[in-house]
Amino acid sequence: MLGKDNSYQVFDDDDNYDDSILPPDLFRDPTDELDDFEEPNENGSQDDYFREGNQPMRFSKTCLKNFFTVLLIFVYLLLTTVAAFLAYQTINDFMDKLKHPVMSVTYKEVVKFSPPGIALYPGKAKLLSCNHYYHSNIPQLVNPGTPQELDCVIKEVSYIGPFTNQTEKKALVIRGPSDVRNKELVFLQFSHNETDEDFSAITYMLFAKFSDLVDSSNTSEFMRDCERNYSMWTFSGGFRTWVKMSLVKTSSNTFDDVEFRQESAVVKFNDNRPDDEKGNELFFAVFEWRDPFQQERRLIVTANAWSSIAILCGVFMALFKAANFAKLTVQWIIRMRKRHLRNKVKELNHITT
Repeated sequence: MLGKDNSYQVFDDDDNYDDSILPPDLFRDPTDELDDFEEPNENGSQDDYFREGNQPMRFSKTCLKNFFTVLLIFVYLLLTTVAAFLAYQTINDFMDKLKHPVMSVTYKEVVKFSPPGIALYPGKAKLLSCNHYYHSNIPQLVNPGTPQELDCVIKEVSYIGPFTNQTEKKALVIRGPSDVRNKELVFLQFSHNETDEDFSAITYMLFAKFSDLVDSSNTSEFMRDCERNYSMWTFSGGFRTWVKMSLVKTSSNTFDDVEFRQESAVVKFNDNRPDDEKGNELFFAVFEWRDPFQQERRLIVTANAWSSIAILCGVFMALFKAANFAKLTVQWIIRMRKRHLRNKVKELNHITT
């Protein structure tokens, strides 16, 4: 018995167990290895799936944002152009209205006009008669060519012409008609003999008030100013020239002006004098008011500074808002660009890890 027991050993003692000789993963659960193998593939496939699914959506959002950004910039440029054009047009219209005021015309009916001044420059001609008649009725001539009664207020003035240096001019200034209701007129007759000129005529000038000459302290200077500011007309010999006058007053904020307008009718004089007297050429002139209406014109500047300023303020406010809008748009573009770059960096980091 004893020899038999010593022939073999029983390996049931835990103290004599040496696990270093066993493989390290001998007792590892196979499911753990399966899980370790499948889990990274499962997670990777899900990330790739969501990344691939989000790329078209992210691309469409980016394109849409870029489209609206370009559209907003285009709208800003359009609004800026319209505002600038509106400001230019407002300033241009305001300056044009200042240069070209609107004329307001009214007709004022009067009973009498102030007697105008009729300045005549007869030269070598001689005044034969001057009479006031009424109701446009001129009696038949008696002994034409002979001196007759002078029934007029006449003032003779000598002065140096404003346009001819050192040339003295002599004017006969006659008080004109005033009673337009009774059709008052002034009839003048001149004679001129031994004329050496090819064409014979007498020059005359009309100014607003005969009383201005009477009240003037310097009649020569007054006549010089009248010749500088008023027009000259003529009537010819051998004819009766009928002048119908009308008065136009123009006023504005800066000046007042008086203008005479006239309509003239010429009738040939039938000279029945003896042949030896026909060498003395006769001139006839009639001055009468055309109608009892005085034309008054007023120059009105329609440009309103306050309305133009209000429009410009609105335009500049729109420009300011547009500039602010552009600033916010640029800031939004920069922010979106930074966000896009940040997301891109995150994606690259995630792919590398």
